[in-house]
Amino acid sequence: MAVSVYTTPSCSYCHKVKDWLKARNIRFNEYNVASDPRRTEEMVRKSGQMGVPVTDINGRVIVGFNTGELERALR
Repeated sequence: MAVSVYTTPSCSYCHKVKDWLKARNIRFNEYNVASDPRRTEEMVRKSGQMGVPVTDINGRVIVGFNTGELERALR
């Protein structure tokens, strides 16, 4: 399973997504879009959004901290 989370250091919902994934022992790659323009472009291309967090689970993109969508994508 491939899980990527696009974040910024000051985003409280980014911390919630990461904590939620960690609590379920789900490994993920974190990309700080505040310091990595290439990852920012990648996030916008995938989501059409500039806001974070953006979570990509096997190609399913979830914007924000939405536990219902996260759970569905992880099934």
